[in-house]
Amino acid sequence: MKNNTNTRPFTVWLLIILQILLGLGALGGGGTLILAPDGRLMQMPVSLLKDTPFTDYLIPGALLFTFVGLYPMAAAYSLWKRPVWRWPDMLNPFKRIHWAWAGSLAAGAAVIVWITVQVLLIGYGSFLQPFYLGWGIVIIGVTLLPDTRRYYTRQVVTDK
Repeated sequence: MKNNTNTRPFTVWLLIILQILLGLGALGGGGTLILAPDGRLMQMPVSLLKDTPFTDYLIPGALLFTFVGLYPMAAAYSLWKRPVWRWPDMLNPFKRIHWAWAGSLAAGAAVIVWITVQVLLIGYGSFLQPFYLGWGIVIIGVTLLPDTRRYYTRQVVTDK
């Protein structure tokens, strides 16, 4: 299978940048929470977690670091390089589209789930919550744009 074009449209570059910026922010935030699970480095009191299953920020920080940090960074790399790896392709529900495209959708969904669960557990507390919710929606929207989808759609190459 071969992609139908090698020229990245603007929407693909935008998507890669959105994923990188999301990932960098979450790596910083998650890493800070891992380094100081008491929340002092981010000026977040542990009392915010009183109605949650967590006693400190170590697990939330690790989840943020991994699913909203590392994962979007990996998605950005995959969107850029379009590597031919079999294992992610086995998980891809969209067989005619490169798995990186599905990974981008999942990264957008991950940040939306993260923020939704955060607001449900600790409530609304910062302008960053709607900002990152919107960021996830934008990632999904840009992923679904026709130019982006077309760029990652695979065509079967037939030898004549």
